[in-house]
Amino acid sequence: MVMGRRGRNAPSDNNELTFLPVQPPRRLWQKGDVEGAILSGTTTPISLTYLFDPLCGWCYGASPTLQRLTTSPGIRVTLAPTGLFSGPGARPMDQDFAAYAWSHDQRIAKLSGQAFSEAYRVRVLGAIGQRLDSGPATRALTAVWMVNPLDEARALQAIQAARYVEGRDVTAKSVLIDVLNEAGFSAAAEQFWAADEHLEAAMAERVRQAQGLMRGLGIQGVPALLTGEPPRALPAGALFRNFDELLSDLALPQPLPA
Repeated sequence: MVMGRRGRNAPSDNNELTFLPVQPPRRLWQKGDVEGAILSGTTTPISLTYLFDPLCGWCYGASPTLQRLTTSPGIRVTLAPTGLFSGPGARPMDQDFAAYAWSHDQRIAKLSGQAFSEAYRVRVLGAIGQRLDSGPATRALTAVWMVNPLDEARALQAIQAARYVEGRDVTAKSVLIDVLNEAGFSAAAEQFWAADEHLEAAMAERVRQAQGLMRGLGIQGVPALLTGEPPRALPAGALFRNFDELLSDLALPQPLPA
């Protein structure tokens, strides 16, 4: 997908009122300016949507960038679970898929620096016959979202670490409850344990909306980062680039009035 960019037009000087001091032209945005302006709070906020699945290895690889985005002033990130490995996308683990996943995991590790442990390879990928289903993790994250949406990114990181570093089975409800409690999300753990109709409806609606965005924008996989209104998808590799370059790929921020 070709990424659109907002036009960059420098303001003109007022040359008619020659008896007034002429203000120097405002410097155009440079790549290195964007992060500083956002972090200093001198730009209008940037709203992003992050399409993901909690059992997606590439989404785990993008986790450091997501963490930096969600903790940067002036950036608002909405997490949108896509249900990639849930419902019709769920499947039993077999030798072929385990080998396929591990080969991709090694590529992700080299590109992102994220760890894929031996415990993960043996206990998770080696659990032949066990169902690969992101529905329970998506439900747990929705419980966190219902308590406090700002906590969801941290909860996602906790679930990813439990799977890819500690080698725990995050398709199991009991394991996910432990992960949420350990990460300090006890209220969400209780909500997840109850699993009432409100939680189910909220999860189904979030997945429906995320899948609608994917269809509308022609997005074939995750992770994906959307910006702008109407939304547009950034290039697929944007989440694995230098952070300053990523900010330059976003819709260019406009300085707030002095």
